[in-house]
Amino acid sequence: MSTPTLTPTHENGTTAKASDVVYVLPERQMTSDRIEQEMEDTGLNRPFVADLLSAMLAHERCGRHLYRSVAGRTHNPVLRNRYEDFGRETEEHVRILEQIIVAMGGDPQYVSPMARATEGQDTKLLESTFLLSGSLDTMTAEMAMLDAVLLAETIDQSNWSAMSAMTAQLPEGDLRETVTGLVEQVVDDEDEHLEWARSMRARMTMLQAQSSTAAALGAKAEEMVETVKGWFAD
Repeated sequence: MSTPTLTPTHENGTTAKASDVVYVLPERQMTSDRIEQEMEDTGLNRPFVADLLSAMLAHERCGRHLYRSVAGRTHNPVLRNRYEDFGRETEEHVRILEQIIVAMGGDPQYVSPMARATEGQDTKLLESTFLLSGSLDTMTAEMAMLDAVLLAETIDQSNWSAMSAMTAQLPEGDLRETVTGLVEQVVDDEDEHLEWARSMRARMTMLQAQSSTAAALGAKAEEMVETVKGWFAD
């Protein structure tokens, strides 16, 4: 089983589109004409599809980094276990999406303008979970991490739903069969991830609303950590 690329760099063959403000070495430049020539003719807008798949891949890669980060910082064992599990599944989604791109004649190392925008958004999302850590209490920090997961999974689920619909528009044949099979490996995971994040956020909200520790303005950090550790124990 191939190892997916989680951080595209010059060393692993990244390509990109040049622009007035983005310089790309000539041998690493991707163009719409090149995409038209290399990708399978599916009747869809190939340059757009290539850019979209690149953005989806960027979001999955960033999601893997998000899960690794929050798993290492949460004080709750239930959340940690789920973050670790979903992180491993997200890494598998990266590998599957790379396979889809290759099957369609694309380049999984292509970083589109849409992907750069996605990475910028996702970077800020991850930063939101730790930049204010010195001024946030433990419970607020836990909520910030779960919020980031919920937002990331909302986009994930939307991306794969769109991918499923787009796959249904492919011409009948081997490509459609291959891509459909790969997409079906992911969509149930994404539904589960999103539903879990939604339900856990609702539970965390109620736990804090009913917590005497959360209500105590002078509660010590140690007390909050112990309270957080006991969340979701039932």
